[in-house]
Amino acid sequence: MKNIIQVFGRKKTSIAVAVVKGPGNGFIRINGTPLDLIEPELLKFKVFEPLLLMGKAGFGDIDIRIRVKGGGFVSQIYAIRQAIARGIVKYFEKFVSETKREEIRNIFLNYDRSILVGDSRRNEPKKSGGKGARSKYQKSYR
Repeated sequence: MKNIIQVFGRKKTSIAVAVVKGPGNGFIRINGTPLDLIEPELLKFKVFEPLLLMGKAGFGDIDIRIRVKGGGFVSQIYAIRQAIARGIVKYFEKFVSETKREEIRNIFLNYDRSILVGDSRRNEPKKSGGKGARSKYQKSYR
C-alpha cells in the first residue's frame, strides 16, 4: 500500500505542489524532469538543502513529485525547497513516528526557518498619484 501526502510551498507568486509517496525508490521529479537537471546551476543547491540536512537514510524510500508554476526562477526554487521540506516532515508525522518528525523539524528550523515557514511579504498594490505603490509624480509650481 502506498502512503501519499500532498503539500505545497509558496514564495511570492510561485506555488509548488509536492506529492510524497512511500515506500518508493528515492525519485524526485520537478515538472516531470529529474532533480539533477534543474537550471540555473547555482540555485540547484537550494533545492538539495532539505535532502542534505536529512541524509540519505531519511528520504531513500520516498518518491517526491513536484509541480511548480508562477513567479520567476528564484521564487520557484524557494517554493520547491519549501514543498520538499514540508512534505518530508508531514510524511514522517503521518506514517513514521512523531519523535522522528520532531527531530527532522528541529533540524530544518535550526538551519533556516524559511525552509518550513512561508514568507508573508507580498507585492504592494499601486495607488493613484504616482507610477508605483509609494512614489508620487514630481510636483511643479509653475
